[in-house]
Amino acid sequence: MTETIKPNILITGTPGVGKSYLCDRLAEQLKFTWLDCSKIAKELNFIEEYDKEYDCPILDEDKLMDHLEPLMANGGNIVEYHGCDFFPERWFQAVFVVSCANDTLYDRLKERNYNEKKLSSNIECEIFGTILEEARDSYKSDIIYEISGDTKADAEKSLNTVKNWYSMWKRK
Repeated sequence: MTETIKPNILITGTPGVGKSYLCDRLAEQLKFTWLDCSKIAKELNFIEEYDKEYDCPILDEDKLMDHLEPLMANGGNIVEYHGCDFFPERWFQAVFVVSCANDTLYDRLKERNYNEKKLSSNIECEIFGTILEEARDSYKSDIIYEISGDTKADAEKSLNTVKNWYSMWKRK
């Protein structure tokens, strides 16, 4: 008997909400491949240009998609990125949107030395639920889950939420 292909999971949210912490633990515990899109883009030069105002690279989405396509076909991936509207819907069986309290997020981004423009833009993104709205506009509502990354306890709860989802998915 052959093993069922594992699902692909998207973990998304504003920078600083706790995606990487969650992805690292999930990949280890579920034996999934963690695909950190920001890291992949930097390592493979999937960058169109550099935005000096926001002090960040601009992703070449097409190059990233071409790179990820064959990997996604295998299943068992946890994809991490701070945006989600350009990923094909067919790639994911679950989309988890991580959120965080604004004061906590502010402190985390300040610690990363974000400039004021970038910091306020990301805080506004979180206030207005921009990433959650992107997810709702891009994927079926029954695969979207909201989770929290405020504290380590929240992160543990979110970790268990994803692991419970996976246990239920395997039973289908």
